[in-house]
Amino acid sequence: MRDTPDLSAWLPCDRVGRKTLPGGYAICEPYLREAHSAGLFQALGGNQNTELWDFMPLGPFAARSELEAMLAFVNPAEHTESSWQTMVVRCTGSGEILGMASYMRIREAHGSAEVGAVTFSKKMQRTRIATEAMYLMARHVFADLGYRRYEWKCHHENAASMRAAVRFGFIYEGVFRNDMVVKGRNRDTAWYAITDSDWPLVDKAFTRWLAPSNFDPNGQQKSKLAVPGAG
Repeated sequence: MRDTPDLSAWLPCDRVGRKTLPGGYAICEPYLREAHSAGLFQALGGNQNTELWDFMPLGPFAARSELEAMLAFVNPAEHTESSWQTMVVRCTGSGEILGMASYMRIREAHGSAEVGAVTFSKKMQRTRIATEAMYLMARHVFADLGYRRYEWKCHHENAASMRAAVRFGFIYEGVFRNDMVVKGRNRDTAWYAITDSDWPLVDKAFTRWLAPSNFDPNGQQKSKLAVPGAG
């Protein structure tokens, strides 16, 4: 049986996603329409990117104004538990906007948040930028703000998302059946999470994988990212 922590002195955490998170390959920035919407639409919008949104409750977006309207709706000025904090991902070297991910279901009182709406451009997928962006967002939750829980949820048919969850160190917790109706179809939702007790191993695995010494001169990884016990 898992030890029960003493939370008699527990205090609510600060809200996630209020500062820029710089890394060696990626930079994650809180979304601002004026600074980011044009670059996000170029990376993720239009007919050439419709498949990026197949398993998302929202999208695709044929026009920049549609993407802006969605982001304005989920990132309101007055935050609630249901509101998001979208983080825009740039390449550290070029500054190019390549994707986004959002802190969701943010419950400061309980030290819990979810990462979702993870949408990476084709150029960003399967790169060190993508992996480091997920690390920076997780590290912000645990190391910067002292959260206790970090969640990942996805459509139970989204095999790529489920593989990514395990690769990033999230532990499978089960399926919520008949959870949502998405674009006229049933969604059973698979739940994964990292807790504060899991974080040290996750942090160590990411740090080891992201080290320059883990890549050969052609940029190929020498060892895979693997977190003991994830899955």
